[in-house]
Amino acid sequence: MKLLVCAMETSSNVHLKELKKYLNDEVELLGVFDKELGTPLYDLTHLAIMGFIDAIKKLRFFFKLRDELVDLAQDCDKVLLMDSSGFNLPLAKKLKQRYPDKEIIYYILPQAWAWKKKRVIKLEKFCTKLCSIIPFESEIYNDKEKITYVGHPLLDEITEYKTSLEKTDKIIYMPGSRKTEIINHMGVFRELTKQIKDKEHILIIPSKFNEEYIKKTYGDISNFTISNDAHSILKEAEFGFICSGTATLEASIIGTPFVMSYVAKKLDYFIGRQFVKLPFIGLANIFFHKMGKEPIHKEYFQEEVNVENLLNEYKNMNRDNYLKNSQELRDYLQFGSSKNVAKIIQN
Repeated sequence: MKLLVCAMETSSNVHLKELKKYLNDEVELLGVFDKELGTPLYDLTHLAIMGFIDAIKKLRFFFKLRDELVDLAQDCDKVLLMDSSGFNLPLAKKLKQRYPDKEIIYYILPQAWAWKKKRVIKLEKFCTKLCSIIPFESEIYNDKEKITYVGHPLLDEITEYKTSLEKTDKIIYMPGSRKTEIINHMGVFRELTKQIKDKEHILIIPSKFNEEYIKKTYGDISNFTISNDAHSILKEAEFGFICSGTATLEASIIGTPFVMSYVAKKLDYFIGRQFVKLPFIGLANIFFHKMGKEPIHKEYFQEEVNVENLLNEYKNMNRDNYLKNSQELRDYLQFGSSKNVAKIIQN
């Protein structure tokens, strides 16, 4: 089977790597994905964007990429789209128009329950099967047969959790995977390494970044130990400073205390706030809010992301309460999804 894949995010490719373990050997991946999984059309470092402004600058390239993927789909048996709804939804529409009978599977659905609920209509119209990783997500869909809660993929990838909280010598820093996120966080993170004494400060850098890109984007990283194994370090770390995104849910599932931060371009942040009306940004906090509970971790945005606020949370967070909430979160998410998605693809 030839499977056209469009997985443009770092987190999507972590999930895709796990999914590939359950696919038959004869399943060949084509399209956009991490080069560790095969031979993609483009290196993922050229595809990363953050915010509305960055997206506009790269429009011409993404139109070209969309057309290339539609052409490539002609020789593929099925299509798997992962996350990145700004690109993948228009791609799904083009694929449906060109190949009305081709099976299009969407895994890691856009967060229509958070904003742009009209995307539900498009997803149901252009896609054959919808694989949900959020327990309450199906509530907003009309076609209940098309959408399936397959479990959350992080419960496939994370197999060890904290059962107690002991002080260690490790602090983990995760400034995100997009260029603007990294640049906006590194100044504060560098200062934190000076304020928190007698610890090993471990900076997570995605393995896809080359030495030149790291030097240009991260700046001075001499105070950090560098790693790209986020799961292992999260398990070992005493505390984490983490940019918003999937990593905050990883830490919440593992049970590593952390504080979430997010710094975007001012215009991007303003526009985003007009559309997203949720009380929280972190996925674990959103889940807890849905369960009628208090947030599991603190969130700081824009000017709030400073050394004083982050250091205060490091010193004063109720770690015992956090650990109990972490177990409750794992129970809520139930099970992993890779095996279930592989069955859907191969049926």
